[in-house]
Order: sequence, then C-alpha cells, then structure tokens
Amino acid sequence: MSRQHPVATHDDRGVASASAFPCDRAANAVIAVPPDSTSRRNFLRIIAGGGGGLLLGVALPMLAPANEIVADNSTDGDFAPDAFIRIAPSGQVTFVMPRVEMGQGTYTSISMLIAEELEISLADVRLEHAPADDVLYRDPVIGSQITGASASIRGAWLPMRKAGATCRTLLVNAAAQSWNVDPSTCKAENGTVTHPPTGRRTTYGDLSGRAATLPIPQKVTLKDPHDFRLVGTPVKRLDSPDKVAGRAVFGIDVAVPGMLIATVAASPVVGGKLRAVDDRRARQITGVRQIVSIDNAVAVVADDMWAAKRGLSALKLEWDEGENAGFSNATLIARMEQAAASNGVIAQKIGDASAALRGNGKHIEARYELPFLAHATMEPMNCTVHVTPDSCDVWVGTQVPARAQETAAAITGLPKEKVKVHGQYLGGGFGRRLEVDYVTQSVSFARQVQGPVKFIWTREEDIQHDIPRTYYLNRLEAVLDARGMPLAWTHKVTGAAVMARYLPSTFKNGVDPDAVNGATNLLYAIPNVQINYVRVETPMPIGKWRGVGPTHNVFVVESFIDELANTAQKDPYEYRRSLLANQPRANTVLELAAQKAGWDQPLKAGRAGVRAGRGISVQFAFASYLSQVAEVEVDENGEVRIRRVVCAVDCGHVVNPDIVRAQIESGVIFGCSAVLWGKITFRNGRIEQGNFNDYRVMRINEAPAIEVHIVRSAEPPGGIGEAATSALFPAVGNAVAAATGKRIRKLPIDPALIKA
Repeated sequence: MSRQHPVATHDDRGVASASAFPCDRAANAVIAVPPDSTSRRNFLRIIAGGGGGLLLGVALPMLAPANEIVADNSTDGDFAPDAFIRIAPSGQVTFVMPRVEMGQGTYTSISMLIAEELEISLADVRLEHAPADDVLYRDPVIGSQITGASASIRGAWLPMRKAGATCRTLLVNAAAQSWNVDPSTCKAENGTVTHPPTGRRTTYGDLSGRAATLPIPQKVTLKDPHDFRLVGTPVKRLDSPDKVAGRAVFGIDVAVPGMLIATVAASPVVGGKLRAVDDRRARQITGVRQIVSIDNAVAVVADDMWAAKRGLSALKLEWDEGENAGFSNATLIARMEQAAASNGVIAQKIGDASAALRGNGKHIEARYELPFLAHATMEPMNCTVHVTPDSCDVWVGTQVPARAQETAAAITGLPKEKVKVHGQYLGGGFGRRLEVDYVTQSVSFARQVQGPVKFIWTREEDIQHDIPRTYYLNRLEAVLDARGMPLAWTHKVTGAAVMARYLPSTFKNGVDPDAVNGATNLLYAIPNVQINYVRVETPMPIGKWRGVGPTHNVFVVESFIDELANTAQKDPYEYRRSLLANQPRANTVLELAAQKAGWDQPLKAGRAGVRAGRGISVQFAFASYLSQVAEVEVDENGEVRIRRVVCAVDCGHVVNPDIVRAQIESGVIFGCSAVLWGKITFRNGRIEQGNFNDYRVMRINEAPAIEVHIVRSAEPPGGIGEAATSALFPAVGNAVAAATGKRIRKLPIDPALIKA
C-alpha cells in the first residue's frame, strides 16, 4: 500500500471542539496543583482542567513491577513523584503506561507527551505496563482503567503532560536549592538541569534524592505547543524493536516456571451446560495431566499445547444445549422485523419530522441490514493463572486490567489486593479484550490445578465463542423539497443494547448510547430529524467491535445521503458540501479527500467486463473528523476489488503523524475485510464459522493503495484508532453503487446480488 505524507495547511482554530476532553488553549497554560497534605511519596493530585475531572496519580514509594518489559525493575531510592514516572539515582527514567499497547501506538504517543514536558530523550526511557488499578490509571474520558473508544490520547493529553511538567519542576527546584539560585534562572534540557549564568549542570539522577524531599509545586507551567520538540513529529515506535526481534512478550508467550498448558472446549450453544465427560481415552495420551471442568466448559491440562489438543479431541462430551438450541439468524431477523413495527423510544428529535413527512415532496425509504461480526484477533484468547490458597496471579493481555482483577477476585474469593494482574502486550484487541470471559473461565479452571496453567483457545474456539458485534436492522425515511434537499429525516435503529450489559449506568431512558452513536447528532443541516431506538436482545452477549456504534450508523447514514443525492440528481460530493455549510471542519476533510482523490476527474477504464466506481463518505466520530474516497472495480461475477482509498483526517493536535497514518491504514484494512466478507451466522444455536477459511480477512495481495492526508489543527486531540473503519464501509458501498447502479443496503457485499 502507499504511504503518502502530504499535509494540508488548514488550521481550523475558530470552531469549538466536541472532544470529550478539553485542551489548554493558552500558549503557556498554568495548571494549579493542590499543596501537599501528606507525604509527597503518597499522593499527587493532578487536576484535569476544563471539565476533565479529578485524576488521582498516587505515587508508590516502592512501585512493584507490572511486567518484565525492562530487565531491572528495582525501585529502591527512586524518585517517583506520581504513578507514571520514576527516576533512579543512576539517571534511569521509567514510564509506567496507563493504557495498554495492542498495536495502536499508545506506548509511544503517551511517552512522547511525558517526555515533552519532562525534557528528556525517549532513547533514555524504559517502559512498564501499569498494574491493575482503577483509580491511579483511570482514563478520564471513559472513567475507568480501560483502553478503548479511541480515547487513549484524548485522555492522556493533559494528565501526562502535567505529570512530566510536575516532575520537571521538582527537579529544577531541587537544582536551584542546591545552587542557592532562583529556579527561574535554571533550565531543564535532555535529562539535565543547567544554570546558564554560571554554566553549572547536573543530571536528573543526581537531583532525584533532593527532589524527593520537596513539596509538590502548587502551579506547573505546560509548554507552549509552538515549543514542542517531540509532539507532532514522526517518532519511531518504542515497542517495535522488541517486536521485530521477538523479545516482546504477549499473553500467549508467557512462560512461568512449572507451567502447564491447557486448551478448552465450551458449550457450542450459548447458555448450554456440560452434561457428561468421558475422558478415558484422553487420559491415555502422553503428556495429558488433568481434565478439569466447569458448568459450561472442559479443559485438558497437559505438558504442551499439542498434547492438550490431542487430549481435547479424544474427549467424548455430552452437552445440554438448553433453550437457545433453535436460535438462528433467521429467527433473530424475524423478531427484529416484528419489533421494528413499533416506535421504540426516541433518541433524538429536532423539529417535527412526522409532520414534514406527511407534507409534499419526494419521499424516499430504505432498509439497511448489518451482520454479526467477530473480532478474530491475531492472538486468540489466552490467560495464564496461578491460584494458591492466599493469592492469585494472572498473566494476560487485556484492555481492562482492573476488571480482570475484579473477576479473578470474585472467582477465588480473595480480596483484590491478593490478586495480581501481570499485563502483557496484546496481539490485537478491537474490543474483544474489553471482555473478561476468558479470564473468568481460566481462573475457574485454575482453581482445580496445582501450579500455574496457561489456557489457550484454538482459533475455532476463539471465533465460535466470540462476543460479537450485534446484528442491526435500520429503517430510514426522508422527504426532499423542490430543490432536492432534505426537509425531514427519520432513522429507526433496531438491535441489542451493548451498553446495558457492559456499562449499565449509561443506558438511560431506554436508549443505548452505542446503538445510536453516529445516527444522532447528524453533521448535516436537516430541519426535521427523529431518531428512534428499538431494543431487541440476542441470547448471546454482544460487545464492542472496532468502531463500535459508528461502524453501523455511519454506513447507514452516509449510504442514505448518497441515495438522496442520486434521487435529487446531484453529485454526492457537492450534495454533502451544501449540507455541511455550518460544519467547517467536516467540510475541510470532505474537500481535501475529494481533491486528493481527483473526484472531478473520470476514473481510468479497466479491463473488459470490469466496471469502476468511486464513492465518498464523511463523519464525525471519536472527536475526529474524517472523510474517505474509495475506488472499486466490479467484475462480471459481481466480485468487488477495492483499488484505492484516500483519507483526509482532522484529529486535532497530532502527537505522532506516523502513528495516525498507521492507524488509518489499519482501520481501512480492517474495514475492507468486513465490508467484503465479514459475517457471523448462527444455526441451531451455533456459530457456523470457525477459522479464516470461512471468516475471511483481507490478504496482502488484496489490499488497496491507501493515502492519508492530515489536516493541521490546534484543536484538542481526537481519537483515531477506530475512525477509518467506520468511514470505509459507506465509501465502498457508495463506490459499488456508482459502478453498478445497485445500492448496497446489506453487508457484507453479496456478489450474487450485484451480478443478478
């Protein structure tokens, strides 16, 4: 794929940000920090300004290592002004990462924010995974220790800079005290403090002991963004060298002395129970040590994975499939159709859409359908556990360390402080590792085994026991005036309530915020809008999937906007521009994407029998504005090939442009897989897909050329890890419609329907 790096010169400073986490607008923001009321090594309160809330950064006098990312984790005598930074007398600096690293670049970007204010080179920094702690390492955007919702940099933007600035200020004050000079005459640079008038210089390590005795400063000054030397530059990923060299430890790589290996078979039907196990043949297999079971699953514990798999295959299992044995996609869709006949609850109402729809004008109706989707992370679910009578150690790659700790404590009956979660690198998350079902299961099994056990799901177990994105049914209606512009817009979303299960406090007045995210608060200027939500639950738990609510609603909204443009016989790009007159940032990315894609130029003719088309989309999601243009080819069999994707993004202040580009490219590829092939189907209560032969992902030879164009912005950072996936769906669907004249209202794209 192409990696082109042109940067537009737009600087949209006049629009109030919709980011969930504010940014300091002053050139030199002065942040108030309350005076120290206890030992400086016990508490540091960092106030997140402008509505960000209170972030507690509790400093640990002897911060226990979270993981062996670094060789030497000794903290004796270290200067630890908060929960994120440690400086040893030797001068070694350690950053404790409050978010997890699953390939999205958080470790590098967050380190850049701290190092920027601390005035230190990233080459001198070591990293640690944060331990489970829902107070110290809470994401201020989400409200708990979670890595997700494209919130990591939004939540880190102020707190991590403040942490670095506070530490820098203490070190400067320590040097000034030592030299008996005014701190304002001292300067921090590259891990040292200097006194230019006298030429004196000393290192952070030498200052660490004195700095540890000083009170927390009541005010710290953040750098003017114009003075940034790291933030905004394409710094190389800090985690890449270990990953390339094979030194990085993912959950599946964990090796603990005396560890056994286990693999698992859970009930093939959700809600089913294990009725009986005949394990006589399995016990005869060399290397098999133990067969353990819980109410809905069985595990074979062995010396290695091969023995465990052979043992599992040798088991004769009898299941009580329960009441969900008849569940299928067809039965669910029938229920959804019936439920969608009701109005459900109103999620948003502007004007009077019902009255407008009864008036004169051109009426358009559409029905859109989106499938269940699996996460299919590169690293299947796994968890290593060692349970003793008075402790529980869990080695796991998880997006929710505190939740993992809580479920392990609940299963073992131990207090939380007796449960230690050792965080690992994640071989993909995409929302799957926001769940703790695999941790709960592993701890439940491990209680029955002496010593540590690593539980590994096979790929089939991973896909067939996923917590998928739910099925969605959408009905839309609009009426156009004489100029072809929308007078009214209604959108009824029917589907399960993700947040009612995952975070019940957000489920209010019968509306699931995830289900309607991207359907409410349209960018477009439409005078009468009504969004309704109809809740239809599924037997299995459903969860977050990369792009969450916008993955389905942006597809529906942007596809329907294209339908309106076609009905009005107007260019889809120009039609959007006319509806975005009051959305300058959205219009900027729309125009940039169209310009870079050559929207006004005809597509080159392909080979005989192949039709080409170009489609466009624009969105505001995860506090970022993004537009995509997709170019596709459709052959005589209806097969779609995505040739090129051009993306323009305004994600506010960019911390690392290379990471932004990489996340856009990754999101595009993830979206390509889903829009062309992604679907999970149920039959007789079972997921029918089991591996990449029938749950297909895009291969490297199928990948489109991808161009990313970043708009310069002084706005607070937005999220970028999921945005490109959402925008890709409608861009491709609209391109196929342009090529074939057939509107894509159901995903994945079905070549047979296009051919017909």
